[in-house]
Amino acid sequence: MTQEQMRRVLEIGVQLSSERDLNTLLEEVLSCVMELTRCDAGTLYLRDEDTLRFKISRNNTLKNYSNGAGMSPVPLRRENVCALALLERRTIQIDDVYHCADHDFSGPRRYDAQTGYHTQSMLVVPMRSREGADIGVLQLINAMDENGNVCSFAPDMALVLESVASQAAITIQNVRYLNDIKELFQSFVRVMSTAIDERSRYNANHSRRMAQCGERFIGWLNARAAGRGEMSPFSPRQQEELLMSIWLHDIGKVTTPLEVMDKARRLSPLQETKLKSRLAEIWLTKRIDCLEGRTDGDELESFRQSIREAEAQIDSINGAEFVTDGQLAWLDELKQRTYIDQDGRERCWFTDEEYEMLSIRKGTLSRQEQEKMRKHVVMTDKMLSQIKFSPELAHVPEWAAAHHEKLNGKGYPKGLKGEDIPFEVRIITILDIFDALVASDRPYKKAKTVDQAIKILGFGVKDGELDAELTEQFIESRCWEGLYDKTEGEI
Repeated sequence: MTQEQMRRVLEIGVQLSSERDLNTLLEEVLSCVMELTRCDAGTLYLRDEDTLRFKISRNNTLKNYSNGAGMSPVPLRRENVCALALLERRTIQIDDVYHCADHDFSGPRRYDAQTGYHTQSMLVVPMRSREGADIGVLQLINAMDENGNVCSFAPDMALVLESVASQAAITIQNVRYLNDIKELFQSFVRVMSTAIDERSRYNANHSRRMAQCGERFIGWLNARAAGRGEMSPFSPRQQEELLMSIWLHDIGKVTTPLEVMDKARRLSPLQETKLKSRLAEIWLTKRIDCLEGRTDGDELESFRQSIREAEAQIDSINGAEFVTDGQLAWLDELKQRTYIDQDGRERCWFTDEEYEMLSIRKGTLSRQEQEKMRKHVVMTDKMLSQIKFSPELAHVPEWAAAHHEKLNGKGYPKGLKGEDIPFEVRIITILDIFDALVASDRPYKKAKTVDQAIKILGFGVKDGELDAELTEQFIESRCWEGLYDKTEGEI
């Protein structure tokens, strides 16, 4: 082996050890060994239980490259030379496959007949990890001399290839370990996110829909940039970081009381029961007055009608998405009404607490309950700060905890403003608002149609809350289509 070849072997070792993407790594392995041996073609197999699967195949003469898609796996049987090399854990060198009766070369011969290629010399090297695990096989075809003629592989090249194959096997296994760990972590994240959503029947699948919509939107932004000849705004690593932030953005809701998360009406069930009981008591008191002659039947019937109207109006306000000025004026009037209870005490129809809850203009939560809900982003930050994220995911805690910040500084928890809010957070905010609007699983409102949701996003832009350009691009992408059933918004 020449000094130049020795230098190249060292370079290959460094090159392989720095790669973390499995597909890229496999391509580099095959490319490096083909360059080192000056061969014309090669195939890299990885073991999959009792078979060898084609992963990368290249033929320079035919200008053919394949990632193995659609190719049948090779059974681990001794008659197959690549399988035999792995089973016996030894390198096999063949000078001319057409004059070798030791192995089944029907595959190469069939390939030659179909393509007009001529397979001659072959070097087959097993790839094994340091623990002795069988990783795969490198099969190199047709070594070339300095004049470009097919020749046999140099005798000392087998040892060199075994060294490179060993390094490649270790790196492949390490990358697999890293991928397994990453997938384990991502699975844990999805499980945690699903658990948070399922904790409340009114929040089911929120994060999943956001992640699906976000992935489509990212793809649309990248495709749009590519079509314009621009750099993609999201690399695979950046996409992974953003999607992880989306999956985890609501993890702090694990600490939010269910009676707040699931509150569908302004009055709590206990408050509603007490108010209904009081109205029933008021009605019974009036009936007693009639029976004892303190009021007549016409007055009793009129009073009965007013009680029924009050019950209906209270029920309407209790479950309304918004309280109108007229409804608020009616509440103010009813708050002044009193009655005499059985103990002779004058009492109001409403308590101060009931009046305060029914007077909530928008939604079902009081200020105190809203503060409890808002704390979920603080808890998201606190919980995620306890996790040691890799450098590739370092922004996840920050982005996940900031999805309620608004560009005009009126968001929470930190009141960030303008450029202090990252591009990625602006996307999460749009996705979160859109899903909250069109989803049918929110207790305090009916699902909006897509057109209504788009109009509300427009109001957010007009008020300086949302990024105008991103909102326009989100609407143009229509990345939500097909993610909601007919009970959720408009398809």
